[in-house]
Order: sequence, then structure tokens, then C-alpha cells
Amino acid sequence: MTKAKDGYLGNPNLKPVGVQQQFTPEQVTEYIKCTNDPSYFVKRYVKIVSVDKGLIPFEMYDYQEKLIKILHENRFVIGKLPRQTGKTTTVGSYLLHYVLFNQNVNVAILANKQSTAIEILSRIKMAFEYLPKWLQQGVIEWNKGSVVLENGARIIASATSSSAIRGGSYNCILLDEFAHIPTSIAEEFFTSVYPTITSGQSTKMFIISTPNGLNMFYYYWKGAINNQNGYIPFEVHWSQVPTFPGGPLRGEKWKQEMISRTSEKQFDQEMECDFLGSSNTLISSERLHTLVYSKPMLRTKDGMSIYQEPIRKNEEIAKSQDHLYFLTADVSEGQGKDFTAITVIDVTEFPYRVAAVYRNNTVSPLLFASVVKTIARKYNNAYVLIEINGIGSEVANVLHTDLEYENMVKTAMMGRKGQIITEGFGPAKKVQLGVKTSVLTKKVGCQVLKNMIEEDKLIVEDADIISEFTTFISKKQSFEAEDGHNDDLVMCLVIFAWATRQQYFKNLTDMDVRLAMYQDDIDQVEDNMLPFGYYSDGMVDIEDVEEDSKWSTNGDNWLIFDKVNIKTPWDDMKRSKR
Repeated sequence: MTKAKDGYLGNPNLKPVGVQQQFTPEQVTEYIKCTNDPSYFVKRYVKIVSVDKGLIPFEMYDYQEKLIKILHENRFVIGKLPRQTGKTTTVGSYLLHYVLFNQNVNVAILANKQSTAIEILSRIKMAFEYLPKWLQQGVIEWNKGSVVLENGARIIASATSSSAIRGGSYNCILLDEFAHIPTSIAEEFFTSVYPTITSGQSTKMFIISTPNGLNMFYYYWKGAINNQNGYIPFEVHWSQVPTFPGGPLRGEKWKQEMISRTSEKQFDQEMECDFLGSSNTLISSERLHTLVYSKPMLRTKDGMSIYQEPIRKNEEIAKSQDHLYFLTADVSEGQGKDFTAITVIDVTEFPYRVAAVYRNNTVSPLLFASVVKTIARKYNNAYVLIEINGIGSEVANVLHTDLEYENMVKTAMMGRKGQIITEGFGPAKKVQLGVKTSVLTKKVGCQVLKNMIEEDKLIVEDADIISEFTTFISKKQSFEAEDGHNDDLVMCLVIFAWATRQQYFKNLTDMDVRLAMYQDDIDQVEDNMLPFGYYSDGMVDIEDVEEDSKWSTNGDNWLIFDKVNIKTPWDDMKRSKR
């Protein structure tokens, strides 16, 4: 049998497997106290490394003791804490207690970076090494990213991702610096992992972070303080923390010193725990604080989020009276960097509403044309406006020429008037299948979007859009994403906002004008058809055609070609005629 003094793999500070432990009465009493009271265990037996004093007992502050008590007594906890508050050491100490005094439990430490998760585990391992041997469990595995103990307890450290702990069964998960994890990854993680946690009766999940904009951490924090998601909120203000161990609490002098070394913006985010780190956002911070996320009705794996199914008032009523949707698209290269994005807006009545969102950074531009067509068709043949500065022009051409989508919004350059939306008539060289984002169009779009959001003329419930709003800031006489962030969805809304100032859009969304235009189109088609007559292809008589057949044109003669669910053939003839 291995002797305790030999240690695990020669480390005398670690207890190997199979060592017989003889407890004294005093140790039995202590063991029971430690089992029942994690705060007692931490204060009495956990050691940490101080920058000034080296290895010292962990003398917890009041808020740290309170945090450990909350972690111990609750399954789901979310903590909003400033930097330099000892939050990592505190939570790590509790996890050490958890694996020592619970049999066969699995613990996952997940952080925004794997190096951060491994650092948390290393602190737990160091505290374990300096425990008395009679409190330790025998060590089976002692690796950089994982620890396995004799009582069956196991800890792993990894970066947060949808696949980080897939396939495993975990009793306790720590999500450290969760606000600094990209929203897309955070959503994938909760979709794949969260159900396995909530299905247990005693499983735990702790979310601890410093804020970083209005992202998923903000979503869960707001839900916790409003008693909507079952999480227990815990927060600490920087003024509750001593300037040094045993010293006075931080005050105004300390605050000014910190700001002078960094910036007021950084202090607000990292110490005041302000969710809005940027003060020069397009949308005012006051309005951003009031924007509320909603869970989509449906979220697909390819990045589609649906908040409103397409509304059709009545299949027997003319299609001009269905809800009207306007789709804008911003195209990227599809190489895992910037996102290719779509927003679908219901523009039937005020306030306008974002009905659906698509966001994907791997879809290829050529395949994206089919995505646009599918979504646009679903939303009552939505009007489609694509940003065509780069690869977007190819998407627009494929959508129009190859896929023959009809409701493409076109623009034309009109000299001093700049770029305008056009019906598509005029010299071909002046007409474009989409809009080029210029300094002027972006300036107008940004200003209009700001007014629409701040005056509640556009309802936005998507988490990604709201998150992008928080980092869409003023730069060089314009607005764009803060470094390290994206603005693809916001740019879709900027394009939409610009379009709303066009006469074409105003006519499109005016119900009376739309009905008048609809009737004029019918009359025009009927008049134009009178000289031509009809002919059959020999397979069907014109009188036998059902009303819901689709019509097409071949030169000056109208033909029937396939049957689809369309109640107004005149409308299709009008749109398909070249």
C-alpha cells in the first residue's frame, strides 16, 4: 500500500489513493462542521496566495461569506460583480468544498477562454494541496485541465462552447465571465447543455461575470431580478471592497485614481458594473436600458429566429390586404468572420415590428440567395432590398436572374438627388438591384433608425440586435461596430430606415395608395391583354383553367404553366410580364 508521505506521483502535498485515515475525535468534529458549513471550512482551512504576503488563510469579507451561503443554499445563482473583488477565489473555494464533501459529483468550470478556466482550476488545486491530509480525498487524476478524486468527484476546465461538456452528466457548472462570451456561442451552449442541468433535482449552475453590454448575461440578470427565470441574483458594489486586506473600504479618492489610470468608460463597466460600456452609441443609453429581449417563437440551427409568423388576414381576400413585409439583407463572405444577416420587418402598420432575423457567418453568398428567397416567400413575398457594395451584388443578381424572385427593390442614381428607390424603369445603366451604402445613405439611415427606436416606431425584440446596438458607436463622422464586435444586423436596420424615407416606400405602405395601385394594375393588365387573345398548348382549354392557376408570358401571348396557391392570377401576370 502506498504511504501517505510519498504523496501522489511524488508530491507530498497530495494524498494518494488507498490511504487509511485514522480520525481523532477533534478531527471528526471538525469534519462534520466543515461538511455542514462551507463558510467555516473556507475560513478555517482554505489558503490563498497574496501578492504582498504570499500564502495566507482566506479571510473572507462579508460579501464573500454571503456569496458562499447563497451558492450553497440555491441551485441557480447569477452574480454581477466588479473586478478585483475576489469572486473567482470565492466561487473556487466553494467548488473545492463541493467536491470534497459530495460523492460522485461532476463539476465543470467554463470560461470565455480556456486559459481562464484552467487558471480557476489551478487555484482550487493549490488550495487542495494545503489542506490537512485528513480533509483531502485521495487523488486519482491530477491534470492541467481536470482532477479526479477517490470519492468519485471530478472537475474539468474548458472554454464555454456548445460542445464543451456535451455528452457528459454534470452536477454543478460554473460559467465564469459569461458576459464576455459571444451571444451566438452562449445561445448554443444553453440550447445544448441547459436542459440536462434543469432536469436534475439537485444540480447547480452558477453564472458569474462583470457586465459587457446588453448580451445574454444581461438577459439572464434582468430575468433574475424580476423573478422570471429562477436564478438568485447577487451583486457587489466596488465601495463594499477594502482597498487592501484589513484596510479601509474603497472611496471616492480610490475611484478617481482608478479613472486616471484607465478611463471613466472602463470604470463604469468594470467597477460600476454598468451594462452599457459605450457612452457614444447611436441609440441613447437611456433607451437601450429599456429595450427588452423576447424569446423567439422558433430558432433554427442555421441562425433563423422567428418572432412573428407571417400574417394573412383571409385567404379569400385579395393578397394586397395581407400583412406587408420588407426584407433587408447585408452579405458577408461566409468565412466565419462577419455575419450574413437578414431582418424581416412587418410594415403593415405603426409601430413597425421586426418579425424575423437571420444571422449566419458560414453560409456562402451563392447559397444565401436561396435563403433570401425562401424567407421572402414565407413572409408574403416580402419586398427585398439587398446591400450591394461588395459580394451582395452577386447575391442580388442570382436572386433576380436565376431564382426569378420578383419583389426586388431597385435603386437608381439621380445626380444631385443621390440614390433613390425606383420602380425599375429608365436607363438600365442607372438601375441597380439593391442599394449601395454610401456616406449619405448611412447618415440618413442612422438618423432615421435612431428616431424610430427612441420613439417606439420600430419594435425590436431580438437579443443579437439589441446587443449590437450597445456597441454601435460613433467613429469618424459615422457609426460602426466597436472593435471586436459586429454590426451586421444593425446595418440591415440602417438600410431599412433609409428606405422608409423614400417616396416608393411611402406609397407601398399607404393602404389607400396600395389598393389604388393594385386596381390600376389590374385595369392596365386587362387593357393590355385585349388585342392579344389567348391560345392553348393543346393540353388544356382556357375555360378549364382554375382561378388559382399561375400565369406567365411568352412574348405577346399569355400562357398557363403551373398550378400554385394564388387566388389572384392578375397580380402574378402583372409581376411576371417582362
